[in-house]
Amino acid sequence: MSGFYIEQLVKTIAKLPSLGTRSARRITLHLLKKRESIIPQLIQTLQNVYDNVKVCEICGNYDVESPCPICASSNRDHHTLCIIQDISDLWALERGGLYKGVYHILGGVLSAIEGITPDDLNIDKLLTRIEQEDITEIILALPATVDGQITMHYISSLLKDKEIKVSTLAQGIPVGGELDYMDDGTLKLALDMRKQL
Repeated sequence: MSGFYIEQLVKTIAKLPSLGTRSARRITLHLLKKRESIIPQLIQTLQNVYDNVKVCEICGNYDVESPCPICASSNRDHHTLCIIQDISDLWALERGGLYKGVYHILGGVLSAIEGITPDDLNIDKLLTRIEQEDITEIILALPATVDGQITMHYISSLLKDKEIKVSTLAQGIPVGGELDYMDDGTLKLALDMRKQL
């Protein structure tokens, strides 16, 4: 492979999650083979996303509006707040229409190895929401990993003096599992069988 611009494209694509150099080369080659049809469309789509997509001021979701349609909807249960690690988890839960409450996206989980502390997550914003909104139940829908469990215990300790039901997803989510990879039936079972902490 030769060419500065091609190599630059490969390196940029390789920075995306789950893609290494080999996958980035295949994608680059596909883009070059179909460059008349795909590249202009891709440029326009990326520009539209860059210009128009915002972060929801309430939950942290991505949308063209802030507050996002989920937070603004009068059809959602605003008394039930589902705390999730990332936007991909929101997409997983919304995909099957399994959950009718609202969300709070932490933006990660606590991790001593990666140096992620409570200050790096949207925990302060969560506590502000709990003070300002009429929330009666919090569902901790965090990964069934060590870091996810530590984060759940940390958040539940912050809420122990509040009169809020705190539950976590139960059966259906395997240890080490992430919501984005679960099928709708597994997610529904985990939501239905959630347990109180």
